[in-house]
Amino acid sequence: MRYDLDQVPEPIAYKLLAATVIPRPIAWVVTRGAQGVNAAPYSFFNVMGSAPPTIALGLMAAPDRGFKDTALNILETGEFVVNLVPERLVQAMNLTSADAPRGVDELALAGLETLPSQHIAPPRIAESPVAFECRALSSVVTGPCQTVVIGRVLAVHIQDRYLKNPERAHIDTDALDLVARSFGSDYIRTHDRFDLPRPTWAGLQAAGKV
Repeated sequence: MRYDLDQVPEPIAYKLLAATVIPRPIAWVVTRGAQGVNAAPYSFFNVMGSAPPTIALGLMAAPDRGFKDTALNILETGEFVVNLVPERLVQAMNLTSADAPRGVDELALAGLETLPSQHIAPPRIAESPVAFECRALSSVVTGPCQTVVIGRVLAVHIQDRYLKNPERAHIDTDALDLVARSFGSDYIRTHDRFDLPRPTWAGLQAAGKV
């Protein structure tokens, strides 16, 4: 079966992408705007490079309501914090995804405390094990209800208990207990992993595989 995405309704395109590109990490984004602090989770998100450290966010708007406050704040101020989501915070994260009226403080709604950022105005979620302070490099309007924001990571906050060796940035990734999005209301635990060393051309030659 082939789907030509310029010939199918948008909900079909969304299902095809969201149900196949999994797991997707969750960016729990905190921003600050004229109406205060806002937070919302976005799963069209990932790291795009490390020189400079770069992330990308896909911000989608509802056709009838437009962008949420969080997305509007990013486009207006260029500043945001991406917090990662451990399993113990999934209920709070889910609360911040509600279609609340404009100006509602989702952090207060979910009972979340914050800590100040070092380089930007938006705070970070205190209980999140990892937070990235970001400043937007550029944004690309990819459709009437869709924008991709490319941001530079200015600082990474990691709770001390997850650091095995701070000087070498050795992190106890499994202990972070992060979750990711699947499709619909399904989430995925990220600590179920397996090891697969990357092959080298010399190694393949030595093994007679090439």
